[in-house]
Amino acid sequence: MQHAITHGNDRMVYVKTISVTDLPREVRDQAEGLEQLYAVHDAEGQQLALVGDRKLAFALAREHDYKPVLVH
Repeated sequence: MQHAITHGNDRMVYVKTISVTDLPREVRDQAEGLEQLYAVHDAEGQQLALVGDRKLAFALAREHDYKPVLVH
């Protein structure tokens, strides 16, 4: 009997703090006075979401069955 090998990080995403000043102007214009946003990235580095609240970033990831990890 063979067992399928699953990788525990397949559903892992990374939550990273982003300074609004480092973002393109069109994104900065939508930041509504916030100084930082939270980006959610997959293991390949693709940005999946950009939100204004850390708790929302984690909740959004979990809602889509991802395991969020904070990047320092």
